[in-house]
Amino acid sequence: MPLCLGAVALAGAVCALSLGTPYVPPAALPAALGSDGLAGLVVTELRLPRMVLALIAGACLGAAGLVLQEALRNPLAVPEMLGVSSGAALGVAAPLVLALAVPLGLQPFLALAGAALGGLLTLVAAGFGRSPSAVLLTGAAVAAALQAALLVLMVMADQLDLQLIYRYLLGSLSARTWDDVTGLLPWLAAAVPALVLCVPVLGVLRLGDDDARALGVRVERARVAALGIAVVLIAPVVAVCGPVAWVGFLAPHLARRLRPDGGAAGWLVRSAGCGAIVVLCADQPARLALAPVETPVGAWTALVGVPVGVLLLKRGRRPARVRRPLPPSLPQAPTALAAPVLRKAER
Repeated sequence: MPLCLGAVALAGAVCALSLGTPYVPPAALPAALGSDGLAGLVVTELRLPRMVLALIAGACLGAAGLVLQEALRNPLAVPEMLGVSSGAALGVAAPLVLALAVPLGLQPFLALAGAALGGLLTLVAAGFGRSPSAVLLTGAAVAAALQAALLVLMVMADQLDLQLIYRYLLGSLSARTWDDVTGLLPWLAAAVPALVLCVPVLGVLRLGDDDARALGVRVERARVAALGIAVVLIAPVVAVCGPVAWVGFLAPHLARRLRPDGGAAGWLVRSAGCGAIVVLCADQPARLALAPVETPVGAWTALVGVPVGVLLLKRGRRPARVRRPLPPSLPQAPTALAAPVLRKAER
């Protein structure tokens, strides 16, 4: 399976760097990366940072989705249903509509504040994570309220701002540069150690609240910490790329399908890898399907993620067929029915 994932990632990377206008043959990519011509400029300054950003964004969303699902013990616990993605999008879109001059470097902090606000509202309304189902249901309500606030902002915006907000809310990697990639690195430096420390706790939370408390884990604090880690992973990505939907749902399910008996550590690594591959592969039709017009990558992740996610959930819930023993009266029926036949044959 790791070889298959690596092959898919390599194929997606080659397509991301080669396809487009101008077309660069795969054999000419090493030479184009170091050249000063048109092909070298397009590959180095446009396609390569976009590919790297797609990998980083997908890995962050996939890891955040797995953290939320494991902490809440629910396969439907995704950033879109907990108010985190909607809050981050609201934090970025509000200054644009209100005509507030915000430096580009502050957008991740605005997204972080909005995501933290959405997560905090969810936790406060759900009693700070005392019940996983309550957190999920409350998060869906908070996400709906924040999306309603976004719709109000879109009504207040003028035509130009409305187009920008609409494309941003669908998630896009268009016109991203190396500055966007380097802006995510400090957040990754803070999130990766937190993920490493969070993995053992996630493995204990899978046992249930009572067993986790018996092993010395403070369940409510662990869920709050997991949501905080998810916020740190999601908010910078939403600030740069917009809310790329369904990646946080699809990647953890793919990771579990690849290795059903794996632990939290293995699933976390595979979920990050699957998320990176999903966003990278979805970005290719976003660039090329309606060229020269680009479509949002979030639309393609939703188109692919919805049917695949439903299929994975249905296959995961399919009960195993168990052969039940026959009642003791059934084996006696053929003997009773065959007795008259034997008697006629004896005659």
